[in-house]
Amino acid sequence: MGAGFTVLGMKGLAQMRISEVARLAGVTVKTVRYYESVGIVTPARLSNGYREYTEHDLRLVHEARALSGLGIPVERTKPFLDCLAGGHEHADDCPAALAGYRDAIAELDARIEALTERRDLLVRHLRQAAHRNSRVQPARIAMSTNLYELPPNLPVPEDDGAADHLPGLEVPSLELPETSGEAVRLDALGGGRVIVYCFPLIGTPDVDLPEGWDSIPGARGCTPESCSFRDHYAELAAAGAPHVFGLSSQDVDYQAEVVERLHLPFGMLSDAGFRLADALRLPTFEAGGMRLYKRLTMVIRDGRIEHVFYPVFPPDRHAGQVLDWLRANPA
Repeated sequence: MGAGFTVLGMKGLAQMRISEVARLAGVTVKTVRYYESVGIVTPARLSNGYREYTEHDLRLVHEARALSGLGIPVERTKPFLDCLAGGHEHADDCPAALAGYRDAIAELDARIEALTERRDLLVRHLRQAAHRNSRVQPARIAMSTNLYELPPNLPVPEDDGAADHLPGLEVPSLELPETSGEAVRLDALGGGRVIVYCFPLIGTPDVDLPEGWDSIPGARGCTPESCSFRDHYAELAAAGAPHVFGLSSQDVDYQAEVVERLHLPFGMLSDAGFRLADALRLPTFEAGGMRLYKRLTMVIRDGRIEHVFYPVFPPDRHAGQVLDWLRANPA
């Protein structure tokens, strides 16, 4: 501490006024007066009542300010300042100063431990509230962003042509597990149009999303999208689409927790093996070491893909876009 400190512009001047000490040390006059009140500096008093400070006083004020910046309170700076007063070049050249460092570190460790315990308690409360009455509890605890709202300035996905081949294709005869516990064949539902919105993954309030998630075009927004389909579910059915499914590569138990937590009136389909994606050549991407579905919505009628929404943006208003299309294109 204090190596190479000099009184800039004051070389050869032995005495200074309080305003100059404050300016050179980078503190306020009030701070210098406080340091005097606690005994860090003891300026001489002139007959007219003015204080006169030496270069040594300036050095002490400078060191006290630097130590305060490290989190060492003024009342614990005495070992360091005594080290300077003893003629040492640095304020931490003495054993007592090193002990002062150790004490400050120990105090910080105790505060960190207390704050960590408080944080863990808050996370536990968050976990309990987020998953109350749910069947599935995620294994990893972590703080997350607000999944129900889209952050501003998300990158807009571009149409890369990966879905151009889909309209008109027959849906393969695959059985996919659904959160109700049944297996669903999309080609055999009948009774009106079927809406299948594919999405990457839905996060939970206490599990972090993959690193850099918000910077991937079209990745963020699975929870708002699902809530949008929930809120428009009755209107979609009235417009001729009584069957709505969310579809992702997440497992059924994970999806079941999502259906419960978001109060979805429809089920979700799990395609952990990407059987539908491979059969139809649906677009996917890699993130966080996982293969994931790109966001895409298919309108299926009589076992054939009638219309495709791709890319999907913004996801929180997508169900309204699907509803508008249904109304403009009655079956």
